[in-house]
Amino acid sequence: MEPTLQPSPAGAGAAAAAQPATPTPPDERERACWVAFNRVSGIGPQRQRLLLAHFGSLARAWAAPVPALEAAGLDPRSVAALERARRQIKPEHELERVRRAGARVVTRLDAEYPRKLAAIAGAPPLLYVRGALTVADEWALAIVGTRRPTVYGREVAERLAAQLAAAGLTIVSGLAKGIDTHAHRGALRGGGRTIAVLGHGIESVYPPENRALAAQIVEAGAVVTDYPLGTGPASENFPPRNRIISGLAAGVLVVEAGETSGALITSSYAAEQGRDVFAVPGPITSPASRGCHRLIQDGAKLVASADDVLWELNPYLGRPAGTSTRQLALDLAPAPGAPAVAAGLGEQERRLLAALHEAGQPLHVDQLARLCGEPVQAMSALLAQLEISGHVEHLGGMRYQPASGASAT
Repeated sequence: MEPTLQPSPAGAGAAAAAQPATPTPPDERERACWVAFNRVSGIGPQRQRLLLAHFGSLARAWAAPVPALEAAGLDPRSVAALERARRQIKPEHELERVRRAGARVVTRLDAEYPRKLAAIAGAPPLLYVRGALTVADEWALAIVGTRRPTVYGREVAERLAAQLAAAGLTIVSGLAKGIDTHAHRGALRGGGRTIAVLGHGIESVYPPENRALAAQIVEAGAVVTDYPLGTGPASENFPPRNRIISGLAAGVLVVEAGETSGALITSSYAAEQGRDVFAVPGPITSPASRGCHRLIQDGAKLVASADDVLWELNPYLGRPAGTSTRQLALDLAPAPGAPAVAAGLGEQERRLLAALHEAGQPLHVDQLARLCGEPVQAMSALLAQLEISGHVEHLGGMRYQPASGASAT
């Protein structure tokens, strides 16, 4: 499929001049009231926009008398819910609770709020964030799938995430068991950024066994949610959060999904939001791949390599249509701290390839790290980039060998 060129993210000329002025970030009281409103049942994104447009401030809306709220367009049930909340909630206390949980609040008025997410229907008014959201996250891909992956699914998710993260894409997923977990791990292994979107409050991690992974994600990206503190991981919370997973990304890649997998909800949101939908094929006998095969039949882009994703996202990455996929991967700015791979190999690359050639057999990433005197994470990022550039082959189980015809010079 021939991609269509899109305007660069920054815009140009008159289009850039027509952009609205950057809104003023809320002050302390205003931010506290955004947090408080996020706890009011029945007053979601649309009604909050209504109040903000009418009063010019959610702090003024929080203090407004009932007649003024009715004049702003709130129905009686919403007014009653707000009245109950105002008797029970102190906005400044709510904001302080968020900070004590090690998080902060990013509202739609903050420059840090992701632009792609802000553009979707029903964008959350605010995000609770641990870690950092950066401009680099404009180039993001969501990777999702079943909570019960096969060995094939786990390997593919981690491998593709590592390669794409090493190429400069931020990997977005949901920190759930299965494919989500391996997508985050792969992004970390590739030395790139990753964002985890939770279906519960920011103060907890579900599943609990992913606490250590969540801590790593905070250091190399962000953990985010739009659910208030105290919200538990109830099953009904996860489908709505999937709109954020897709909303943060330029596309959604489904690695393994059964016919009723929640990952298909994410792909549906992606299609509604105008995002690209990708799917990895699997054995026709595998129930875990039936959802992916259906997506491909319905028009999702079949993915057999990281290049397939990079080529399709070409317009988002500001490259001319038809740019070679390998060159695109090499041209992308590497993630912070990740070794760069250029047309000619650098000292680290040559040393790594020499170690592989001298061994005469596949080596595990841990063995390579010891031989080359490099940290495992840096070695993983380097291997992922060398795989994209065609210098090494990944044999599974984090074991590598030189690619056919590749030399160390």
